[in-house]
Amino acid sequence: MGYQTIIIICIIVAVLFAALMAILSRYRKCPSDKVLVIYGKVGTDKNGQTRSAKCIHGGAAFIVPIIQSYEYMDLTPISINVDLKNALSKQNIRIDVPSRFTVGISTEPGVMQNAAERLLGLKMLEIQELAKDIIFGQLRLIIATMDIEEINSDRDKFLVAVSNNVEIELKKIGLKLINVNVTDITDESGYLEALGKEAAAKAINDAKKSVAEKHRDGEIGQSHAQKEQRIQVAAANADAIKGENDAKVAVAQSDAERREREAEALKIATAAEAVQAAKAKQEAYIAQQEAENTRAQLEKATQTADVIVKAEISKQQAEIEAEAQAEVVRRKAKGEADAIFAKMEAEAKGNQEILTKQAEGMRELVAAAGGDADAAVRLIVADKLEQLIAIQVEAIKNIKIDKITVWDTGAGSENGKGTTANFLSGLMQSVPPLNDLFNQAGMSLPEFLGKDIEDALKQSADEAAKRVAEDAEKIDPSDVEIIEK
Repeated sequence: MGYQTIIIICIIVAVLFAALMAILSRYRKCPSDKVLVIYGKVGTDKNGQTRSAKCIHGGAAFIVPIIQSYEYMDLTPISINVDLKNALSKQNIRIDVPSRFTVGISTEPGVMQNAAERLLGLKMLEIQELAKDIIFGQLRLIIATMDIEEINSDRDKFLVAVSNNVEIELKKIGLKLINVNVTDITDESGYLEALGKEAAAKAINDAKKSVAEKHRDGEIGQSHAQKEQRIQVAAANADAIKGENDAKVAVAQSDAERREREAEALKIATAAEAVQAAKAKQEAYIAQQEAENTRAQLEKATQTADVIVKAEISKQQAEIEAEAQAEVVRRKAKGEADAIFAKMEAEAKGNQEILTKQAEGMRELVAAAGGDADAAVRLIVADKLEQLIAIQVEAIKNIKIDKITVWDTGAGSENGKGTTANFLSGLMQSVPPLNDLFNQAGMSLPEFLGKDIEDALKQSADEAAKRVAEDAEKIDPSDVEIIEK
């Protein structure tokens, strides 16, 4: 048990040691002649944008496993021999400018980031060719803007222009210009050689001329010295007097010029003041006009907005209200239509149910009559006979007679009744017999019911006539108008 514990402890210690060594192995130090480039997930810059790489010059950093990796960029200077030929100058003369440039990867933060994005992974020869192409282009551009004399005589100006232009372009890819050395400048046409010969010949001729002039001046000077001595003595006195007069004239002329310039300055100042005052008034008028135009446009826009916006709002409100009313009407009509449909559907179902039940009852009735339809009809008529007779009797039962006008001759009829009684009896007999009603409907009563029903109807009619006659006797004579013939 003890050995197993020791083995487990040793394994844990070994695993921890291996993990620690793995972590320490991801800690990288950057030498002074290199730039450490960490790429992968490296965070964001000050503007919140995701950085493509993190550059470190001098120092160390921990490389997060899996999500980060690293590489080094060498800061060793790169010497580039640029043998520029047939470059066109400002005078359209082609010249050769052999030169040597020394460049290297920059350690400035922004430029170093450009180097990490554009030069990481490139070999030294590839970087050299890339920089060489940029230098060639900038040299041709600078030479095209300068004269040959200026390039040849003022080398400092040429080198400053080359350094500024080339370094700006090299920074875009992460490089820095260290040194520029122009060895010699030549041209195919011999223009520079001719300029040299001309300068040499001019220098020789100037020297010879100077020697001859010195000999001449010596001889002439000796003879003139005595002459000058006499002349100068006499002239000195004249010059003194003339000098005094010239001084006075100069003073007078100076005063006149001063007054003239003062007057001219005063005139210019007055005119300038008047012009400026006129310009100020003109600008004030223009500004006031623009302000009035702006105010008019603003007032127009305000009124237009008030009218149009209100009209638009009213239009939208009217459209919304009309749509709402239309929707209410549609829904109400739909509800009424649904209600009517439901009612008619219920009535149809009820009628269907009634007819179905009646058909079933009729079928059962015919079945009860042994399948004989005539017997079934006789059963139905026999069942409804009392109601039919009651309906005929009720036809005139409740007639209310307020006043009767009878044309009566005063003579009695064969049955001994008066005209009024016969009128009432005839009124009762005007009700059609039941058999006639059946005949009008296209039906016929059974034979065994025909005579009995007629007798029953006659008896009912007689009873009704009797009751009517009794009621007629109770009528007030003043309500009966009898017209005798």
